[in-house]
Amino acid sequence: MWGSPNRTESHSLEAYAERAGAALACAYSNSAEFDAALIAARRAAGIYGPKRHRRHMLVTAAGVAAGLAIVALLIV
Repeated sequence: MWGSPNRTESHSLEAYAERAGAALACAYSNSAEFDAALIAARRAAGIYGPKRHRRHMLVTAAGVAAGLAIVALLIV
């Protein structure tokens, strides 16, 4: 009555155990990888707003500096 389970029950239990182990597995090895992936996904979705480009800011600063230099030369 309480003998060893038959082969089909044994295989189904092994299959359930493998599925359960796969469900508990994580795709990330540490929290830093998870955070990086989360931020990348949010940026792709546009949550953080448009990206600010450093080159655009440098060009604007150079234009303002050039304008101030021209005004200073006209005053002198």
